[in-house]
Amino acid sequence: MGIMLGYLIPVFIIAAIILPKYFTYKNSKYKAASGNSFWKTLLDKGNHGEFLTFVILEKLKGPHKLMTNLYIPKKDGSTTEIDLIMLSQTGIYVVESKNYSGWIFGDEKSKNWMQTFENRQKNHFYNPIWQNKGHISALKSVIDLEDDNLFKSYIVFSERCTLKKITVSSPNVIVLKRNALTKIIMRDMESSYKFMTIAEVDQLYNYLQSYVRVDDGVKNAHIKHLQTKNL
Repeated sequence: MGIMLGYLIPVFIIAAIILPKYFTYKNSKYKAASGNSFWKTLLDKGNHGEFLTFVILEKLKGPHKLMTNLYIPKKDGSTTEIDLIMLSQTGIYVVESKNYSGWIFGDEKSKNWMQTFENRQKNHFYNPIWQNKGHISALKSVIDLEDDNLFKSYIVFSERCTLKKITVSSPNVIVLKRNALTKIIMRDMESSYKFMTIAEVDQLYNYLQSYVRVDDGVKNAHIKHLQTKNL
């Protein structure tokens, strides 16, 4: 009996951790939006962070549309991949998801930001504000909308990190942790002008679908381009 309990306790613990995540996944529209299976969502850190942000955004009040993993063509012939977009009457919210832990330091004017840990290990990563600025620039080109006020750049970090020193000066750029997302984006939407009608939001959503449902050739070319840049 004791041996059996020894086997069952870990199973119960795993089930208690996994099942709530599974039901959240099943009740979300994330699979339909991304095509990612439950295990691909759970076990990939990037996908999991994107999923957690998606779940928060889909619960927001009012009409809005969510899209994930858009491959937007750039002028040089390559593509840029946007993690998540929320379309609403008050704007196009372009979200860059960073599912990081540790302490985060960054300045909008610096090319690289820094992630540090208690063991003093340091990692540098490309400025996510610049990264999202590139996403928005490519997006503007394909939808032919030039009004800067229409586009909102959201850099969403994990609750597991600490934003130690972040300097942002540009309007319509927000850097925050995921647990603050609901409050801040709702305040943003409530105070913003309505640039589009619901019908126009739906029309834009339908138009952008072609950049989500891309074939493996586009995805592989995107990955190859990124690998070449990092050499």
